[in-house]
Amino acid sequence: MPAIPFPKKKVPRKVALDELAILERTYPHAATALEYANDFQLLIAVILSAQTTDARVNVTTPALFAKYPTPEKLAAAKQSDVEQIIKSTGFFRMKAKNIINCARDLVERFAGQVPREREQLESLAGVGRKTASVVMAAAFHEAALAVDTHVFRVAHRLGLTLGTTPRQVEDDLTALVPRAKWGDATHWLILHGRQICKAPVPRCPRCPVNALCPTPRILAKTLTAKAKGAR
Repeated sequence: MPAIPFPKKKVPRKVALDELAILERTYPHAATALEYANDFQLLIAVILSAQTTDARVNVTTPALFAKYPTPEKLAAAKQSDVEQIIKSTGFFRMKAKNIINCARDLVERFAGQVPREREQLESLAGVGRKTASVVMAAAFHEAALAVDTHVFRVAHRLGLTLGTTPRQVEDDLTALVPRAKWGDATHWLILHGRQICKAPVPRCPRCPVNALCPTPRILAKTLTAKAKGAR
């Protein structure tokens, strides 16, 4: 199946708001799928979730936090020991280095506490804007919208953005979504991406936004072109 092109223009603002309202009704209890007991565990879990699934992280973190339950313990960990525990999450050498250094940053600069300000969060090892946004929204209920691969894909397919970078997509989405719902909107789009608007082929016939979304027409054209090419 060839890649499905993103729409080349945004939908009108009213359509965009209607699409988002449908997603909000469809996923009213959307929340992070990562399992955690405190802010520290959430921060480490989000770092580990890069390039893997939340389900895989949830399988991995119980053993990690059993051995290293606090920033102080993880900061003093031997990297090779951490690598063995988190190996199944992928990119385990870099992730092990990052979470150990992140724990050290917490201990040395923040008295072992996870900071709630974006600038301070992003100063931690292994923490970029997306990770900081997830922690801000989930741990501290701050207004923050995180753009992961699902959010990026779904926002484009719905015609909500033409942004070429995560920050551009974030700016387009936050201009549409009320500030108080930024964190929720992250999870509407993530769940929709996991359940319906999948990569590479979305399940358009099952989509509650089908009638408003520009992508079903693009998908139909792509399938038609593929059928003609197979003749």
